[in-house]
Amino acid sequence: MGAVLGICTAAQLACCCGSAACSLCCAACPSCKNSTSSRIMYAIMMLLGTIVACVMLSPGLQSSLQKVPFCEKGEGDTSLIDAVTKDVKLDCTEVVGYLAVYRLCFAMSLFFFVMALLTIGVKSSKDPRASIQNGFWGLKYLILIAAIIGAFFIPRGQFGQVWMYFGMVGGFLFILIQLVLIIDFAHTWAESWVEKYEESESKVWYCALLFFTFIQYALAITAVVLFYVYYTTTNDCSLHKFFISFNLILCVIISVISILPKVQEYQPRSGLLQASVITLYTMYLTWSAMTNAPDHQCKPDWGSVINGNGPTDTPHSDEPAFDGESIASLVIWFCCVLYSSMRTASNSQASRLTMSDKVLLKDDSSASGDPEAGDGHHVWDNEEDNVAYSWSFFHTMFGLATLYVMMTLTNWFTPNSDLTTLSSNLAAVWVKIVSSWICLSLYVWTLVAPIILSDRVFN
Repeated sequence: MGAVLGICTAAQLACCCGSAACSLCCAACPSCKNSTSSRIMYAIMMLLGTIVACVMLSPGLQSSLQKVPFCEKGEGDTSLIDAVTKDVKLDCTEVVGYLAVYRLCFAMSLFFFVMALLTIGVKSSKDPRASIQNGFWGLKYLILIAAIIGAFFIPRGQFGQVWMYFGMVGGFLFILIQLVLIIDFAHTWAESWVEKYEESESKVWYCALLFFTFIQYALAITAVVLFYVYYTTTNDCSLHKFFISFNLILCVIISVISILPKVQEYQPRSGLLQASVITLYTMYLTWSAMTNAPDHQCKPDWGSVINGNGPTDTPHSDEPAFDGESIASLVIWFCCVLYSSMRTASNSQASRLTMSDKVLLKDDSSASGDPEAGDGHHVWDNEEDNVAYSWSFFHTMFGLATLYVMMTLTNWFTPNSDLTTLSSNLAAVWVKIVSSWICLSLYVWTLVAPIILSDRVFN
């Protein structure tokens, strides 16, 4: 991330007070499109916010803060403003734990949603609102920091419980949008290859369809076998057995539905390729859910497995640990969330989600000027004619992603102030399992909707 910042955002940082400062950028700074550098800057906002949230949940932070002169241990019912008013000391309980993460993400999501409202309907960088999107970075970061500080003055009261419900709604919306895009990807992929096969009658496309369908089903079946071997090691792992068996049955059902004559009549290009994609993704969600199970006896110790021991040969500790593996998993998870958020706002994805027939977005790879022409601007504007991505939808997705990050870090409907339980909590298990069921249901609906709603046109 630091390398990316150095390449694509050094010039943006020089634009803290407007675009006029761009000419002062270092001549060695590589050229970068305005649409790319802006998205990276917003991504850094979310990255820094996530890091601060993790610090707020880090073990031992509250006891360390008590050594600070202006910080004292509160009773848990004293708000920050009360502490300042009474004894000019900060209540440590207000700046650590899941409530602190709630306040932080409240300010961040509010910032992104306000940006979404301000950029509604922007079609090119000639719009006066373009400077709000692509400039004034110093001011925007200061506003965000001020909003975060202000959020800690919100009285405790019912804030935590109410905001948790908002967070759950936003987090599930983020998951739902990703599921819709995955299903759309499966249909688009299959329809594209089937169309090419029908047009060219080339056996290459036919073999490619068969090959990838076979590979994905083979991977799914292999996953099921490994699940039974490594995640159902004792009689106490009945919940895992249920997850694996039930999702396997559902995957078989959707595969059969995808090739039913009635479905083929209304959707001639529906087939096993789409079903194999959904099946493999369902197995991934099943695995991800089981890895979050708090019962360590039902999860393999991969160190002992790699060393040749059985999955239960090494005793497990009942206490969750936030070790190097957990940190690596957290980094990978955040990168996936960030990529999903940025990708969802792209041209094709935004038009599909909004079901817009008239797409005013242009390809992000196109340019409206030559950065090497000698005009001195290393962050060059490639959106003078049309925006490269939906600005408003981009901020909406970042707002929802912030709520998803918040709920994931704080264990969803069972909020917890201990980051060590991030990879070991039952709430995350059920969120991912329910997500797999929603994904399967949505896919089945895309198959049967043209049959049920025969008076509508489905493209």
